[in-house]
Formats: sequence, structure tokens, C-alpha cells
Amino acid sequence: MSDLSGIHGRAIILAPLGRDSTLAAQMLNEAGFSAVIANHLPMLCETLEQGAGLLIIAAEALRGVDLQPLLDYLQQQPAWSDLPIVLMTQHGGSEQTSSSRLSALLGNITLLERPFHPVTLISLVTTALRGRCRQYEARDRLIDLSQSELRLQRTLETLEQQVEERTTQLRNNEEALRQSQKMEAVGQLTGGIAHDFNNMLTGIIGSLELLRRRLARGRLEDLDSLIDLGVTSANRAASLTHRLLAFSRRQSLDSKPVQINDLVRSMGELLQRSLNESTTLQMRLSDQLWIAEADPNQLESALLNLVLNARDAMPDGGRLVVETSNRHLDNVFTAAYGTLQPGDYLELSVSDTGCGMPASVVSRAFDPFFTTKPIGQGTGLGLSMIYGFARQSHGHVCIHSVVGEGTTVSLFLPRFAGEVIADQALDLALLPYANTGETVLIVEDDPAVRVLVSQVLGELGYAFVQASDADSALAIIQSEQRIDLLISDVGLPGMNGRQLAEIARQIRPDLRVLFITGYAEHAAVRGGFLDPGMQLITKPFTFDLLTAKVREMIGH
Repeated sequence: MSDLSGIHGRAIILAPLGRDSTLAAQMLNEAGFSAVIANHLPMLCETLEQGAGLLIIAAEALRGVDLQPLLDYLQQQPAWSDLPIVLMTQHGGSEQTSSSRLSALLGNITLLERPFHPVTLISLVTTALRGRCRQYEARDRLIDLSQSELRLQRTLETLEQQVEERTTQLRNNEEALRQSQKMEAVGQLTGGIAHDFNNMLTGIIGSLELLRRRLARGRLEDLDSLIDLGVTSANRAASLTHRLLAFSRRQSLDSKPVQINDLVRSMGELLQRSLNESTTLQMRLSDQLWIAEADPNQLESALLNLVLNARDAMPDGGRLVVETSNRHLDNVFTAAYGTLQPGDYLELSVSDTGCGMPASVVSRAFDPFFTTKPIGQGTGLGLSMIYGFARQSHGHVCIHSVVGEGTTVSLFLPRFAGEVIADQALDLALLPYANTGETVLIVEDDPAVRVLVSQVLGELGYAFVQASDADSALAIIQSEQRIDLLISDVGLPGMNGRQLAEIARQIRPDLRVLFITGYAEHAAVRGGFLDPGMQLITKPFTFDLLTAKVREMIGH
């Protein structure tokens, strides 16, 4: 743990009563760890300001004293830091209740009941310092990402608007990545994420620099290939942030009735191509399968991730089975999984005959950024994305694995309870050109996105009116201006896009609304966010999708 040498890796021990502090320090020193004893809480706080890897505190040392200096320090940690604390307690009684209250106050707590064995203490300290080391690695990765972003910004300032659109998507993706890291996975970044993201940045920055050179020299041939390279890298970055949103359950799901057997069959060729020649693919699809309720796009992504994981577990080949079945989950099954409700579910499972996983790996398999693959060969987001998708869909996912025999991952999705209505096919011959006079109100606070959407619709014959916030948009809505469709970002300054749509519907009851968003916390499940006549697409989106949605909603 080279990052935790000296004072940054030491343990500060506060146990003023008895010989706990002396014994703990002696055990740590004999195991090769650095330890220092604090006689009281103010001394601990003063020592902590100089640096520490973890704290070892006796619960009784925190009763009847002013905890605010320690709480202030913990609250003021930078985003990447989460200082581990080992709290020494006594078993049972009021002591247990008091320890639980302290745990809620102090945050990253591990309880150690006294009397304790030296092996137990050393194990807890080793685990805590390993986590602390990962926090320092995360800090370094965030610095690398920040420096890459600055380089990208300098390049963007010199390029044409079309190239700026592509790189703006990357900046949004980076912001979504940082925000998700702070909320859900601070301290859990690994080298795999930095490796993948830096590759994407290299593809975008490199293509932009080449574009700038060729434009400066007046070479206009073969620019499309460079633009395609930058777009491909940006789309990979967008996919990464979508996976981050998936495991944090912040993605926008478009749940609808899904025939899972049809979905699996349609992916058969893709799944087969994804496997090694020495791996056989079998599909065991149940007859009379119920209809599931889920987002089909996210379900396809989840199935592909499971198949790729199974493939990687069988480097020398084997048998991979994709299976579907109807399942009724009773109270006994669901009681162990919190919010999972008893009822009818569709089970989609992927089984392999690979190396299997020990219990210690299975217990962490859904943790974000946890991976057993070498750096650069996996981000550790695949299974956590599937877990987030399942839970957000009111379903469940579980793993059964035996070392040396193989692994089965089972995804449970709720049965659709409503009436299935066939989707009306669009007449693609009518897309995407506008009819005379059709007008769109575009409400977007980002100038670049607003201008680009306006220009694309304008080129296709749509009249448009622009607004940068909800207040400006309301003035237009209250006027005599013709408006066939309202396109609004969800995250506007002040009044948000959903609130704007509510007021607009009161003024113009038949107004249709298309929301665009990169991250909408309250729109995570569209069924609870969208009223009839409303649709939502997520950034980054293709302009083909945008114009098709506009034509569909105006021509409905």
C-alpha cells in the first residue's frame, strides 16, 4: 500500500479506559502497521488533521463529549474520501443501541465486539486500509479525468458547430459520470474505468485535432471518417454513463409489454456471433410464456451482458443456455429481498459451464466497479447495471454458482397485468419532413443543444420558436403563436420541464409534449412521469430519432 505510507496509512486509537488502546497498538505494530494513541477526542481530532488511514475508537470514549469537531471533519472530507472507522463495542444491552446511533452519525463504520482476537482486529484493519487505498486511487483517476476534460475544452473552442455537437455530448457524459460517482460509488473507481474513458477521450481529441489540421490546410476530403471516429468514441462514452445510471437506478425506463421469447429469438444471431466457436448456445424457451413488463432495450442490453460474462467464464469453450419460464414468487422467497413483492414473474436465466465463482465473489458481484477481470478488460458495471435495471423494474436478479461447475444468473421481471395494445407502425415514407406551417416550441437552457435542435428541424421544413427557460416559454404559450408540439428539457433552471408542461396543458389542453433529458431523477420510471400525449427521449440522441418522434407526435 505505497499510497498509505507514513501518517496517511496509520491508525489513530482512542480508548482511554483500560488497556484496549495499548493492546490494540501492540497488535497492530507487531503486524507491521503504524498506530498512534490519542488520550481524548480533541487530541484525536488534532492528530487526524495531520493524516490517517483509519480510526479505532472505543464506543464509551464518544459518550458525554462534544462530537462536533469529529463530525465536522468527516462532513468536510473531499468527495473521493470516506474515512473508515472501527468502533469497539460491548455485546448486547443499551451498549448495542448506543453503538447503532454512533454508526449512523459517523458513516463508514465497522463494529468490533470486545473482547476481540488479534486476528479479527488485523483483518478489519487490513480491509479498511485496502478500501482507503482505493479511495486515493479514485482521487487520482478523477484528477486524470479533469485534466482530460480541460484539454478537450481547449480543442472544442476552435472547431465548427457540427464537431462541437459531438464533443458537447462527451462533456455531458463526463458530468453524468462524475455525478453518479459522487452519489453512488465514491471511492470505488478502479483502473478499468480510467482506462476505458481515456481511450474514448483519445479517440475524440485525436479526431478533432486532425480535423482542425486538415481544415487549416484546406483539405476537405475524407472528413467523414474522422467525424465518424469521434462520434463512435462519444457514443461509447454515452454508453458508459448509461450503464452508470442503470446500476444507480437513475436511468429513464420505457416499460411496456414484452414477449421475452420473441426478444430472445431476435437476438439469437447476435448472441451466437458473440461466442467462441468452441461454445454451444442452447435456448430453452418455455411454451405459454406470460408477457413481461419491462424496457425492451434495457432487457436486450442486460441479456447481452449476461451472455458475454458467461462467454468470458468459459475461455476454453463449453455450453451456454438461455432459458425462460413462468414463476410465482411467494412470501417466503420475496421476504429476503426488501422491496420485492410476491406475485407472478417471468424468469430469464443464462447458465454456463465455466469456472464458477466462490461465495466471496458472488457476494460482491453486483457491487459497482467490482470486477475480477484485468485492468482494461472490464469496468465492473455489467452486473451492477443488470441489478439496477431489475430493481428499478420492480424485479430481481440472483446468482447461483459452483466453483468448477458453472454459474446461473436469473433475472425476474414482473408479469404484465394490463391489456396488450399493438403498436401502430409509422409510415416511414412520411418521415421526417414537415407539413406546411407545423411549428415546434423548443425550450432548452443549453444554447448549443437549442441551436442544433432548431437547425435540424428547420432544415426539414418545421417552423420553430425558441426559449431558454420556462418563464420565456410560458409567454409564448399564452400568445396566439401556433404550436403543434412542445419540446422541453426536463432540467430547466427554476421551473422544470415537467412543471412547464402541466401549466402549458392548462392553457392548451391538446398540446403534445416531447421531453429530452440526460438525467431526470423523477422520470426514472416513465409510467409515473408521462401523461397521455407525452413522450421522452434521453440525451445523447440521434437527430433521426428526434425528427421521427416529432413527426409521430405531430401527425398522431
